[in-house]
Amino acid sequence: MKKSITPNQIRENNRNLIYQYIYRKEKVSQQDIAYDLHLSRPTVTTNLSSLEEDGLINKNGQIDTEYVGRKASAYTIVPDFRVGIGVEILKKEVKMIIVDLYGKKIERSVFEISYKDEDSYFEQVTSQILSFKDSVGIRNEQILGIGFAMQGLVSPDSQTMLYGKILECTGLSINAFTRYLPYPCSFIHDADSAAISELWVSPELKDACYLSLSKHLGASLIINREIITGKHGHNSTIEHVPMEPKGRLCYCGKHGCMETLCSLDALLNDGETLDSFFAKVRNREESESKRWQEYLSHLARSINLLHLIYDQDFILGGYLAPYLQEMDLSYIHEEIRRMTPFSENQDFLHISKMPKHNITIGAALPYIQKFLNM
Repeated sequence: MKKSITPNQIRENNRNLIYQYIYRKEKVSQQDIAYDLHLSRPTVTTNLSSLEEDGLINKNGQIDTEYVGRKASAYTIVPDFRVGIGVEILKKEVKMIIVDLYGKKIERSVFEISYKDEDSYFEQVTSQILSFKDSVGIRNEQILGIGFAMQGLVSPDSQTMLYGKILECTGLSINAFTRYLPYPCSFIHDADSAAISELWVSPELKDACYLSLSKHLGASLIINREIITGKHGHNSTIEHVPMEPKGRLCYCGKHGCMETLCSLDALLNDGETLDSFFAKVRNREESESKRWQEYLSHLARSINLLHLIYDQDFILGGYLAPYLQEMDLSYIHEEIRRMTPFSENQDFLHISKMPKHNITIGAALPYIQKFLNM
């Protein structure tokens, strides 16, 4: 027997439709809403009043039209009605960011602290998070949740670290943080977090392999706009694909992993920064230029191997992305062309559209997306 829709469900549906419409359009008039959603003016008026009273939207200026007469009021959502917090846990520092409902940065903070699997560490980190949100004037009820981006593999329920060799945090429970925080919290693999940011800014993106070229190498497989985690939670762990059996020692304990060729640890010397390195590369200084070319060759060999398995777009992201130029992509492509048995078009390599703060922002976005999908 077919269930009937109640008047309350209809009202709630109309309210959600109107809110989503304003969110997408960013600035609209009451007339636009009624016309585009095929709703009566009284229905629109009632819902706008309700949304405004609840603090989700407000009047923000007027809409310019080509018609003579009184201009219509413009409605926008309140971007910080709810916020998400993203936190990246690293060996010697913690990065934090607060984003609004559009995924835009409200404020960002970084503080130095060495990771320790001790209560004192978790208490200090959470204390910093609370002080950070207070300094920005964010109230508890605004916070949808906190995503902790981690250098390691995360359980399907996002509550436990399945593999955390870099930080030695295997088995860590999210309870280590939630015991000090009154918000929903979850772990997320840092490469997946960066890929989520990429999906957020690229609505046209459907299938791709996202390469996180940061201090450590990471990857995320995107299929039909979903992050694929795999049967055992270690999908896309390309960093441990063996490339040179007698190569450098990887942090996993094996030799010659892709990590030892394509991470920033493999590229930069001790104490060297990306800024100082690329200043010399772009100035064509011999030593750094040679090292950069060798790195790109290793990267090309790795991408070629992966592309033979997964024939889709490859997005080069992570901390390295802001420094990449089209001529670097051309070099990688030419190297791949030499290696591959197929005729490759130079249409599958792309530089990330969101190279800055992508990991911390991506850690917060699942909470934003969940709110918007309600």
